[in-house]
Amino acid sequence: MHLQYSIKIKNISNNCSSSGFSLPEILVTIVAIGILIALALPNWQSFMEVRRLTAAQEEIYQSLKQAQNQAAKEKVTWQTSFRQNNNIVQWTVHKAEQGQFIPVSVMNNDKVWYEFHPNIRIDLNKNNKDKYETTLPKHSSQQVWRVLFNYQGCPIYEVGDECTDTSLRTLGQITLYSHNSGKVRRCVYVSTIIGAVKMGKEHSRANEKDKYCY
Repeated sequence: MHLQYSIKIKNISNNCSSSGFSLPEILVTIVAIGILIALALPNWQSFMEVRRLTAAQEEIYQSLKQAQNQAAKEKVTWQTSFRQNNNIVQWTVHKAEQGQFIPVSVMNNDKVWYEFHPNIRIDLNKNNKDKYETTLPKHSSQQVWRVLFNYQGCPIYEVGDECTDTSLRTLGQITLYSHNSGKVRRCVYVSTIIGAVKMGKEHSRANEKDKYCY
């Protein structure tokens, strides 16, 4: 009886020791997990940057549609404006004013501007076709851009223009990138003189307008 009892105690002890982990095993597991996290982190960061770009693209698209709808509803010119303020891309939707690229009351009111994540940038460089990817009407001396829509919802170049006055220089696009997302691009563009607004992304080949984001 004593021998049998001793054997049971020994078996229980062996089971407990075999079911646990030694210190070296725990350290190896921790190191392995750390390596996996290090390998996955860049992919996760890239994924998040692409999501931010896509979200910014959707905001721009909706802001253009908002300006277009407000212009048609109120029968006055509305605009979507963009600017880079301390390297932060910002946008706003507001009524346009004759003779002002962006009304002073809007430029000086930071509360009406929405901003994107600090990693988001406007692509201001030339592409492989020696063309600019961002081609919206730009102020001559400031980092600000705009899109105007008249009372009929047509994109126009100056306040007071009719749809028939719309020219190709009114059409254009804004292209965004992130310095952490490689060659990934997202763009929004006014594609027709009646005000069609579309979204696009990067391609390996340029389109008929020599743009790689479309």
